[in-house]
Amino acid sequence: MQDAGAPRGQGPSAAHGGALGRPRVLLLTYALASVEFSCLFMQFSVLPYLSRSLGLDSVTFGYLQTSFGLLQLLGGPVFGRFADQRGARAAFTVSFLAASVLYLLLTAACSPALPGVALLFASRLPALFMHILPAAQMVVADLSAPEERPAALGRLGLCFGIGIILGSLLGGTLSAAYGIQCPPFVAFVANLLGAVLSFTCIPASTKGAGAHSQAAPAGGPRAGVFDLKAISRLLLQPGVLPVFLVKVVSGFPSGLFMVMFSIISMDFFRLEAAQAGYLTSFFGILQMVVQGLVVGRLSSHFSEAVLLRASVLVFVVVGLAMALMSSVFHFCLLMPGLVFSLCTLNVVTDSILTKAVSASDTGTMLGLCATVQPLTRTLGPTVGGLLYRSFGVSVFGHVQFAVNFLVLLVLWRQPLPHKTDKVR
Repeated sequence: MQDAGAPRGQGPSAAHGGALGRPRVLLLTYALASVEFSCLFMQFSVLPYLSRSLGLDSVTFGYLQTSFGLLQLLGGPVFGRFADQRGARAAFTVSFLAASVLYLLLTAACSPALPGVALLFASRLPALFMHILPAAQMVVADLSAPEERPAALGRLGLCFGIGIILGSLLGGTLSAAYGIQCPPFVAFVANLLGAVLSFTCIPASTKGAGAHSQAAPAGGPRAGVFDLKAISRLLLQPGVLPVFLVKVVSGFPSGLFMVMFSIISMDFFRLEAAQAGYLTSFFGILQMVVQGLVVGRLSSHFSEAVLLRASVLVFVVVGLAMALMSSVFHFCLLMPGLVFSLCTLNVVTDSILTKAVSASDTGTMLGLCATVQPLTRTLGPTVGGLLYRSFGVSVFGHVQFAVNFLVLLVLWRQPLPHKTDKVR
């Protein structure tokens, strides 16, 4: 007999794993995330050169980048709620289709016969619906046991590292061999393929019957996708807002540094473009190792509260070292600590926050979490630029040390409650 809580036409096993089964759905989710991250970094590798060829100055290019971050910031929570209500298949398909439109417009902007600048700015609009990461996180969270969730979410870091390395390599190689329009066209084809795979292989829903009954109680009104009150109420649930604030505040100083890193690598480290690319690849490899392997193993031996305090403590130490940094060699020495803190903070807070809400709201919660990086990309160029111009590179270390030292004191005085996953 079919489970009443499962989507129409599916039994419980289909709702959780689809025809592929749970392990293969997880594997496909990681593969799709790797494809999207690779395409994203292919875009990042050619976008500055395309902007320069179209005659954009650095200020206009900053507006272009800010518009991308702002659209993702606005779309994240709504997309997360859409994923909760419409299911994983719809979330992946819509995100890949939006990305396809973005890369198609970007390819058209490379043509000298078309209005390149207008198309370049128009290509930022689909970013409102491009949210593969929270969609993948929702599937992983839904299909993983609570005790396995940090390791499962951490493995998405492998996908991000693959995207950094493969996307940067393909972007440079393809543009050099076939022209600057080739990488966005390849990304367009890859995202169309991702949309087809999502529609045919990803299950309609990865949530259990209990989650469906919670999402739509009998006789009660169903909140809409754009219901901002239903989205914001998650932050008011017990134990959610403090962890979310730690996620935002603790990671913001290092986010400022990473936003300004391209400028710092040229002006302060005196690196050539190739050398900066090697340094970025080193960062990607470290992230793959730490988030994909180290965080998962640590989570099996230590509680999430301990790991969260450890990440903030390492942020404090790295901030102090960054304030004294004087060369790229010093930065390479402190980079493992910086990557460890960033990865552990993101994975642990995502895990804690998804456990603090019901299974029917994991997508919305992850959509809120996905607004943190766009917020940094939106505010970072202005705030980071003012700090760098006024005080130099050392200010980023001082800010990181001061902010995270205060966060560490708060965490020590008010320990995080030990949460268990809600009814699934």
